[in-house]
Amino acid sequence: MKNEGIEGTERFLSPDRGRGLRAVRHFAVGELVFACPAYSYVLTVNERGAHCEHCFTRREDLFKCGKCKQAYYCNVDCQRGDWPMHKLECVAMCAYGENWCPSETVRLVARIIMKQRVTTDRTPSERLLLLKEFEAHLDKMDSEKEELNQADIAALHHFYSKHISDLPDDQALTELFAQVNCNGFTIEDEELSHLGSAVFPDVALMNHSCSPNVIVTYKGTVAEVRAVQEINPGEEIFDSYIDLLYPTEDRRERLLDSYFFMCQCTECTSRSKDKAKMEIRKLSSPPEPKEIQSMVHYAKNVIEEFRRAKHYKNPSELLEMCELSLEKMGAIFADTNVYMLHMMYQAMGVCLYMQDWDGAMSYGEKIVQPYSVHYPTYSLNVASMYLKLGRLYLGLEKKSQGVKALKKALAIMEVAHGKDHHYVAEVKREILDQK
Repeated sequence: MKNEGIEGTERFLSPDRGRGLRAVRHFAVGELVFACPAYSYVLTVNERGAHCEHCFTRREDLFKCGKCKQAYYCNVDCQRGDWPMHKLECVAMCAYGENWCPSETVRLVARIIMKQRVTTDRTPSERLLLLKEFEAHLDKMDSEKEELNQADIAALHHFYSKHISDLPDDQALTELFAQVNCNGFTIEDEELSHLGSAVFPDVALMNHSCSPNVIVTYKGTVAEVRAVQEINPGEEIFDSYIDLLYPTEDRRERLLDSYFFMCQCTECTSRSKDKAKMEIRKLSSPPEPKEIQSMVHYAKNVIEEFRRAKHYKNPSELLEMCELSLEKMGAIFADTNVYMLHMMYQAMGVCLYMQDWDGAMSYGEKIVQPYSVHYPTYSLNVASMYLKLGRLYLGLEKKSQGVKALKKALAIMEVAHGKDHHYVAEVKREILDQK
């Protein structure tokens, strides 16, 4: 395939940002800017049996691979379509049994290597940017990232060397893993549950802004980029690389750590939302700046501690951890403070897992309004929260509240996902079922 570009856009050199994507015509809010099929992708292990390994369709009547009994498909066409990639894992899974445990990144890189071997031309995923042009930022990696990279390379050799002849040398693999870590995407469903990982080269061309004018959603294994602000000819097209809930300092820290740049977008330079995001509880004697600083430090530590604890604590212990941290932070932070919201969101997730629907609903009700303030107008985080809450209400027979919440989710989803998306159709059906 020759380089045909993407209609309505062009690749250009963005001041202070390197290469980027800009509009050459007007895009209205909700309009599809472009779609990009995945260059390579992999379904997460936890979703096996619920989604087709090839097209990511969610359905109950999937059938499994007769050999490994672990990959599931819609039909024979999907199974055949996936075989060039699945055969890598099929034999290995049979050989290793329960000991087969490469990370998702390792699985994705193995597929990229196989794809590169059989692909000589530019692919439909690379109309503006080739995968081999991805930035690796090897010179900016610290020793911890280098160690993780080496562990991934060792895992690739361990699980795949028998099934991929002549793996690239360690230098090439170091670069490829760094490129994927910096430019990879996680595919999520309408409730932002993780479905898999992929590389979309043309989508990776876009630079970041904490006030993005486009949003990336997924239709199976195709990424769709839609305008969430009016975009005029000549304007750069920005998406967001990170969760935008947090204050400027946290966002910048995350971007520097993961993507190696200091964000200078309008949201970061104006810090316009920081005060609301860091709301302090109204007390008769306001806390000292030192006390606030100390609580911020505690909040960041507990967030990290909880992330690690998810791997070894049981749900009851995790819920207790959330409740204790909320009680402690609540002495200084208002309920709308983003650190409070973070732990409420974690608590809601644990309640959902434990099927404590009332507990999940109670947390959701506290989260949804502040989310609408802290996030941009068309935010998937806000839509997914209304969606979860709406479905909880309906399950608890709170019909009018359920329909109201689903309608709020729908208003965002019609812009972010597009009116013809199957997720939008599903939500409309859920609303109609209540009439």
